Amino acid sequence: MAERRASLTEPRIENLLEQENSKFTLVTLASRRAREINDYYNHLGEGLGKIVPPQVTSVSRKPLSIALEEIEVGKIIKRDLPTEEELAALAEAEAAEAADATPADDAG
Repeated sequence: MAERRASLTEPRIENLLEQENSKFTLVTLASRRAREINDYYNHLGEGLGKIVPPQVTSVSRKPLSIALEEIEVGKIIKRDLPTEEELAALAEAEAAEAADATPADDAG
C-alpha cells in the first residue's frame, strides 16, 4: 500500500524538473495526463478501455497529484510532435509504398 506523505509539497518541484527542464512543459504534460486520469475514472464501468489507468499507486485521489507522481517516477514522458519535413517524408514514403503495392495492369 502507498505510504502517506509528510508534506503537501510532494512530489517536489526540483525532482520534477529533473525529468523535464521546462516548468511550462511540466505543467502542460501534467495537466494533459490529469485530464486523461479524470476521464479514466469518469468512464469506469462503461467498458471503453481506451484510456490508460494511473501508472502509480497513490494515496492521492486528485488526478493532478497522480499525474505529477507519474512524471516523477518516469512513467510519463514528453514526446515531440514530428516536424513538417518529417511529416512530408513520411507521406512520401507511404505514397511510394502504396504505389509499389498496387498490382500493374497487364494490357496484353
